[in-house]
Amino acid sequence: MTSPSRLPFYIAVFLLITAGISLAVWRHIELGIPWLTGEQRPVWMVEARVDFDGADDPVVASLSVPEQPPGFRILTEQAASPGYGFSIIEDSGNRRAEWTKRDVIGPQTLYFKAQFIPDPDAEATPPAQKPKTQKLFWEEPQATAVREILAQAKSRSSTPESMTRELIRLMQPDTRVQNTTLLVSEDNYLPLLVDMLNHSGIPARTADGLKLEDARRRQQLTPFLQIYNGEKWLTLNPKTAAQGVPENILLWRQGTESLLDVVGGGNSDISFSMLRQTIPALQLSAMQVEGNGLGFLSFYELPIEEQSMFRMLMLLPLGALVVAFMRIVIGIRTSGTFMPVLIAVAFVQTTLIPGLVAFLSVVSIGLAMRGYLSSLNLLLVSRISALIILVIFITAGLSIFGYQMGFNTGMTVTFFPMVIIAWTIERMSILWEEESGQEVLIQGSGSLFVAICAYLLMSAPLAGHLTFNFPELHFVVLGLILLMGQYTGYKLTELKRFTPMKAYD
Repeated sequence: MTSPSRLPFYIAVFLLITAGISLAVWRHIELGIPWLTGEQRPVWMVEARVDFDGADDPVVASLSVPEQPPGFRILTEQAASPGYGFSIIEDSGNRRAEWTKRDVIGPQTLYFKAQFIPDPDAEATPPAQKPKTQKLFWEEPQATAVREILAQAKSRSSTPESMTRELIRLMQPDTRVQNTTLLVSEDNYLPLLVDMLNHSGIPARTADGLKLEDARRRQQLTPFLQIYNGEKWLTLNPKTAAQGVPENILLWRQGTESLLDVVGGGNSDISFSMLRQTIPALQLSAMQVEGNGLGFLSFYELPIEEQSMFRMLMLLPLGALVVAFMRIVIGIRTSGTFMPVLIAVAFVQTTLIPGLVAFLSVVSIGLAMRGYLSSLNLLLVSRISALIILVIFITAGLSIFGYQMGFNTGMTVTFFPMVIIAWTIERMSILWEEESGQEVLIQGSGSLFVAICAYLLMSAPLAGHLTFNFPELHFVVLGLILLMGQYTGYKLTELKRFTPMKAYD
């Protein structure tokens, strides 16, 4: 009779491990959860300050705010405006912060703050409809000059981008001819460039960028040119024709909307201050997950008490992996299968040395009392029940004694499952009677050794970080345990039996 093929088993294990790793990579890429603990991410805090004078009239102050600046993601937004009503209004892709108040008089100051995360992959939202252009009217001789300049730029270009670059080059001071000198002045350069591009059939608009420098105050916006190439808006430097947004530039305003409007006040002005901060990458990813509606994919939406519980539960598979490896591959004998895992969990909750002292004390005293119960010839159920009560009294006594001596051992002792300890004492006592004290010592020390190894793995900060933030990695742990379940070779501790054979080599 042939044994069934193991191919389906290995395929299932491969799929488990692949699914776990793939989901973890997806969570890292899409949700931004870091692989390592302690990672820091830069965040720019930008503050816009609006100043104006109230004229004893109702005031409506409206400020254009970023929607999706290329190269950055918006993390938080808030306004500091005591006594003012505030809201963010979105209309046709334009976002504006609006302050309102009745009967405003004298100097007024409003603040708008936002945090931005640098993200090279972030791109501006494409327009819902293709932008439209219109022919403009120029009087002579400006009309003739515009036609000749556009014709010259068009003859040297083949795309909207190349034509824009040629037009910018023709309008620079060192390349100007009579036609451009007639049209261009210092004040109308950028508006004229936008009008000429729209007149030629290329949608164009202005944009305002903010140069990000740490701890700078009272900064002004820098104008940029944007053209539509049929798919998306492209940003160019209106002086050098360099395409793309520099890394240190945050596009605050994109579009034809005005930057600041103040109705009911005068002498309005706006300035910007900025500060570069660093925050933990894990905290940042949790804020992003909550903001984009993907919180159901993580434990951070749960109450804090339940999060603490799951942080511990997610460590148990690691302990099970260590126990399986130690028993199946190494060949260490333990008292029970899961007792080392429970001991390791207790050590994680406390510390290693107090946990060892508490466990050894409870088990030693329990074994001594179990010997007395054995002389009474009680039934198994009564003996176990009595042991549970005695273990409770032992832990209570150790807690009181430790407190009086200045040691906080209460949690260390009481965390151990009383029933499991009682059953362990019973098993060790029976093993002592049937085998010997040496076998009890071997299995007991083996259990403690495996528990310490599991504790060292489970208490590592990286282990807690990965198991809680990437729970799908437990599929990998499960696959490894299943693979070890198929191992039928020699255990490492059994190889000592072949040591005498070396003498014949």
